[in-house]
Amino acid sequence: MLERIWYGQSGWRWWLAPFALLFGLISGLRRLAYRRGWLQAYRASLPVAVVGNLSVGGNGKTPVVVWLVEQLQARGWRPGVVSRGYGGKAPVYPYRLDEASTTAEAGDEPVLIFNRCRCPVVVAPVRSEAVRLLEASGEVDIIITDDGLQHYALARDIELVVVDGVRRFGNRCLLPMGPLREPLSRLAGVDAVLCNGGEPGPGEYAMTLVAAAPRRVLDDAIAEAPIGPEVDALAGIGHPPRFFATLREMGYRLRQAQGYADHHPFDRDELIARFADRPLLMTEKDAVKCRAFAQPDWWYLPVSAELPQALLDTLLQSLKESRFGTGH
Repeated sequence: MLERIWYGQSGWRWWLAPFALLFGLISGLRRLAYRRGWLQAYRASLPVAVVGNLSVGGNGKTPVVVWLVEQLQARGWRPGVVSRGYGGKAPVYPYRLDEASTTAEAGDEPVLIFNRCRCPVVVAPVRSEAVRLLEASGEVDIIITDDGLQHYALARDIELVVVDGVRRFGNRCLLPMGPLREPLSRLAGVDAVLCNGGEPGPGEYAMTLVAAAPRRVLDDAIAEAPIGPEVDALAGIGHPPRFFATLREMGYRLRQAQGYADHHPFDRDELIARFADRPLLMTEKDAVKCRAFAQPDWWYLPVSAELPQALLDTLLQSLKESRFGTGH
């Protein structure tokens, strides 16, 4: 219902205007309190880069985090990642991921990032606690926070905002009247806006997601022969239709295309019963939750963000000109 209001022209949104006004007032006062120093933000001893978004739902933040980590690693940096760990319940916080960490403990996105990047990843509802653990480890020299644009309790040196280039900002209203967590004027203060698909706006960097060959969920083996072409598909991400559209563009015929809520906790018996007749394709984010009970013909599609060199040059220059003046 809300999705239709946010991304359509429904007049019902005006009934939610008082709540949006209240939300904007509270969030605006909170941001002002941190900016003025009335509330104290934690400032790390290492540079902190936030990858976030202005609207709710999946815009492609995690592929950008992976891209940024890989680009920095290739240039001699030692990045670490912090996350809230949404969807997980760790035995203790802050919780540092290792080879045995599960999505039930750490959440799906942190496990995905750890598996892809092999860098230190720490989750904690209070992100400053995760940052402190990484600082104390001495293993990293820059910290990337997955999401957290509105988490002003953690000071940051670089802010990247990812925008869904197709849906953009919907009706451009604040929650719950629209999908925005902050007003569009917030974009004027960030270091870069990345447009995931669609047509970039003025000053935005074009971003595309490039799919690699499918891999088997059970063991990450690359598919040696074409899958399908008739398959089933599932996606438990912020905007499942984007994944299904990608599969169709690649030539797959989807018999079932089942979308779930972001961070959905999959039920083993339900999935095995529902997707027993054909090969099943899912996102990499879903695969980390299904690996323990995956069937031999379940596959995931790894995707990587492609971003212009100019963006990386800008970020590296910003780090050189920051309080750290690093010589990387």
